[in-house]
Amino acid sequence: MSRIMDCSTDENRERAITAAVDAVKAGRLVVMPTDTVYGIGCDAFDNQAVAALLRAKHRGPDMPVPVLVGSWTTIEGLVREYPPAARALVEAFWPGGLSIVVNQAPSLPWNLGDTAGTVMLRMPLHPIAIEILRRTGPMAVSSANISGQPAALNAVRAKQMLGGEATVYVDGGEATIGTPSTIIDLSTPTPRVLREGAVSLESIAEVLETTPERLRGQ
Repeated sequence: MSRIMDCSTDENRERAITAAVDAVKAGRLVVMPTDTVYGIGCDAFDNQAVAALLRAKHRGPDMPVPVLVGSWTTIEGLVREYPPAARALVEAFWPGGLSIVVNQAPSLPWNLGDTAGTVMLRMPLHPIAIEILRRTGPMAVSSANISGQPAALNAVRAKQMLGGEATVYVDGGEATIGTPSTIIDLSTPTPRVLREGAVSLESIAEVLETTPERLRGQ
């Protein structure tokens, strides 16, 4: 039985976070707020749960699931190498609306989809999401919607689309940004933006000492 759990008081917030963490550790799906949009997620290392997440969104492994982390340092154990560009972007924009595609550590036992040896990582700027992630470890999280439909900006809308697919819906209020993250690919020597979103190309270009046009591949 799925349920929406309110976080409007400290007591309710702790109850909701604990329920979400317990569900993730039990291999179930949860919906939680992030700074950009609401996300549906699970333990990144539970391959059955990740497969259930893809089914819930009506999408296949050709659209791999991103991974959210609860701290800067978590990234170091997930990547094959930690290039200076990635470190600079993490320090500038995490937590926040920037997703970074990097080459994943070869020993990781997860199956996030057809990633070609890469992983997309982000640390969200939302206290509830960060608290859940710090208790669960890395989570596979995608926008809380059926593929092709607008991303949910609150828990009620997410539940209207996903229904019983998630065990717990953590209601942290309306998503503050409401725009998906910007995605930058650092898996090759030339940084390239795959999606423009919450973080501007101009600010990314400034950190990387390049131009928005080059980030777009122009």
